[in-house]
Amino acid sequence: MALRVETFSNVKGGNAFFKAIGHPLAARRMPALLRRLADGPVAIYDPYGFAGALAEIYDLSGLDLAGVFVQDIGDLGKTVLDQTTQPVTGLADSGARRLLVAAFDAERLIDHIGHLIPAGAETLSLDDMRIDADMLTDRRHYLNSLNFATNLVLFRDAGGQHTRLVTANYWSGYGAKAPEMWCCLMDEAGVPLAEWREALPPAHATIVIDSAEVRRRFGLGDFTGQIFLHVLGVAGHDVVKYALDTYGDDDKSLSCTHDANAWPAEHYAGLPAPAADERVVLWVQNSHPTPIPAGSIGLNVMGTSDVSWLKQEIPAFGVHALDTQTLLPAARWPQQIEVQAGKHFVRPRYEVFAGNGHSRIAHANVERTDLKPDPRLPDLGNLMGKGYILPAPVLPAGRFRSIVMPTPMATTQETLPVKVLVYDGQGREVAAKRFGCLRRDHAEVMDVSGLLADRAGNGAPNGGGDWGHMELVYDFTDGGEADGWLHGLFRYEDRQSGHVAETSFGAHMFNSVLTYRGEPQSYAGPAPGLSTRLFLRLGPAPTDTLCHLIYPASTPWHAHSQTLLILHDRTGAEVATREIEIPCGGSHLWRVSETFAPAERKAAGEAAYVLIRDQTCRLFGYHGLTHGDTAFSFDHMFGF
Repeated sequence: MALRVETFSNVKGGNAFFKAIGHPLAARRMPALLRRLADGPVAIYDPYGFAGALAEIYDLSGLDLAGVFVQDIGDLGKTVLDQTTQPVTGLADSGARRLLVAAFDAERLIDHIGHLIPAGAETLSLDDMRIDADMLTDRRHYLNSLNFATNLVLFRDAGGQHTRLVTANYWSGYGAKAPEMWCCLMDEAGVPLAEWREALPPAHATIVIDSAEVRRRFGLGDFTGQIFLHVLGVAGHDVVKYALDTYGDDDKSLSCTHDANAWPAEHYAGLPAPAADERVVLWVQNSHPTPIPAGSIGLNVMGTSDVSWLKQEIPAFGVHALDTQTLLPAARWPQQIEVQAGKHFVRPRYEVFAGNGHSRIAHANVERTDLKPDPRLPDLGNLMGKGYILPAPVLPAGRFRSIVMPTPMATTQETLPVKVLVYDGQGREVAAKRFGCLRRDHAEVMDVSGLLADRAGNGAPNGGGDWGHMELVYDFTDGGEADGWLHGLFRYEDRQSGHVAETSFGAHMFNSVLTYRGEPQSYAGPAPGLSTRLFLRLGPAPTDTLCHLIYPASTPWHAHSQTLLILHDRTGAEVATREIEIPCGGSHLWRVSETFAPAERKAAGEAAYVLIRDQTCRLFGYHGLTHGDTAFSFDHMFGF
């Protein structure tokens, strides 16, 4: 059964209350509050409806309750903590010896009901579990989302496997004065291994947390777990974005993923079943300071209702490696797996162990429960052109196979009416292949690698014609319904080394002045978003950094982009700039080693990055690292 906790709303955004009560430091203070409440009877005043969510995270069953009291008449008669809610005006007759006000910033609330509190009763509130005041951006409003710019990071340094988080101090670019970062590293059992707090570098400077360095600094042995990140004193963004590289002591492990999406969801999807020679492990990161009960996490083949449940408890803040074959032994690629997560953990990563000894990490996506088919979509073409576009690279066909699989990403999606459009780097359409109207339980993939082969050697700039990009778009030729939440899994197989990388994402509308349901999406301000600001971290030696920029357009836009590739050192200082033009509907595949001179790269030094900036159009980007000819990583980029 899913936790009855609101974590995220597509209308209101992230919920700060669940973050406030689930913060590791708040969790350490909760036992003392519960001990004070143990001497009952206890009345609970619940003016904002928080008591139920509090009880989902902390065990309140031992309290001797004298009643649950509410302020809003519309909340009367509800069942909260097995109590029928009563009007707060009845508090005086409750006989309570303790009163818990289930709210933060409770002083004003307590003043309002002071005349109703039973004589001699001790009054407590959730303010007793607040984190320290110097960790707050807004001390007057505790549940301001800027007070809880937090995220969880799968973090490992064990068995020759390491992790490296890279981001930038974008908060100071929005006006933050002196932001800091509080970090708590926890092992698989959720036990803290190390805690530290450090000032962030200047605006736009890079932040790097490497598992090998953390291990040396704190004298740790092997560990697999997660880091709880809390950025203090932020501005502009309450989201902690990062790129996470997974690398090994040998050349058979190299992956990159991005931020974990800080709000636990009820369902995830887009998890591939293992091929015959593979093992797929789902990394379950418990996001809460309470155990996940046995039987709460389940897997099922997409489109089926037969769920297999994990019969094992996962500790508070613990991490569990769930081998998908233990629950679904018959599932095989290209089937897809749906994750019944119950709001217990953030968007999970999964690790694929191949028979050739290579391994890779990617992530599943949030499967929404609030969507319905949109009947207007089939008729939008005359206004929005292609409408929703899901762009992805087609890597050089002589070296790579580029495979696409549409993935249902909403519980209400029963059909997926889609096709694939394939373009070379100059934006010339090479092929259009229809999937048709797929069912929810489909197991269809398309290898588009060969569709660009006839462009090879035709003199097209930017490296020839055997690469480009694909666009997954809606196609209602065979009917079907759609809701705009179009997703796909993109898999890239290196024919030479046998290494594989994969990434998944959802569709958006791109580069149209007309807007529809908040699209084209904008990072700052209202739609349409018609500019680009992407962060490309550079890998440490001996890796090289690659990037594939795509210029998709729902409707015709500027003929060419005016894109700047700005090389920065780790302090955020600009070192060198290159200007490129990408044809509308085309793409640009490039490597840092081929774009910036050796002297420029040397001047940039370690922990450098490239800011990809364009004020004329919205680009979509993918990035990765290469380790010679033996391994590579690939994922979509983030901006801020």
